[in-house]
Amino acid sequence: MAGRLAGRVAVVTGGGGGIGGAAAKLFAEEGAAVAVLDVAAAAAKETVDAIQQAGGTAIAVTADITDARAVDAVFDRIERELGSVGVLYNNAGVNSAGSVVDAEEDDWDRCMAVNVKGTFLCARAAARQMVRSGKGSIVNQGSVAALVGVANFAAYCASKGAVVALTRSMSVDLAPKGVRVNAICPGTVYTPLMEPMLTARGGGDLEKGLAMTTAKYPIGRLGTPAEIANVALFLSSDEAAFLTGSVVAADGGMTSQ
Repeated sequence: MAGRLAGRVAVVTGGGGGIGGAAAKLFAEEGAAVAVLDVAAAAAKETVDAIQQAGGTAIAVTADITDARAVDAVFDRIERELGSVGVLYNNAGVNSAGSVVDAEEDDWDRCMAVNVKGTFLCARAAARQMVRSGKGSIVNQGSVAALVGVANFAAYCASKGAVVALTRSMSVDLAPKGVRVNAICPGTVYTPLMEPMLTARGGGDLEKGLAMTTAKYPIGRLGTPAEIANVALFLSSDEAAFLTGSVVAADGGMTSQ
């Protein structure tokens, strides 16, 4: 039985680990040729090595996704080496801390640059290839922080809210051209990226912050990278052919309260 992404070229940003690494490996298992894009070359190579050892096809590519020229160049390289991009998982992102009163301007700028501008630039580069072929799927990484207020995360909440709005706008623009665009809004997923946030929430105590965060989830635990990767796979596949402009909250019931 052919995989759900057989014959497609998929790009996963932030694919060097965490949710992105899990998604890159899963996409490869489902038949995609995967370009693992990460600002950290060693991390991207580690994911690619794991894919290749499992018999999959993958290349590691490195770029600062806030740099338009670098993004365009890396997507051109992907097209040359693997073929036209058919799936983009815009997973790369950064976290932040601070309320509107005490958040640092540099932190705000970094969140907006990576989470919003980076998502836009990668989507633009991928969409140009998808429009030429008349088909494609883009999945943007939002967050529950785009759907509810989260204390002391002003920049992060604002950036993820912008990603959701961008997703809806892109879906309207690209649907007539055969390209679907959806967003995932994960709840807290335990990855290394989240440890500073959890530690801060616990007043410097990671375990306390973890317990406080888990208490917010009716399901009684945090998510796993594999669980979010499975949602990304579904949205990327033909099984989600009638979904575009959708915002999927994969959050263990957190936003249902």
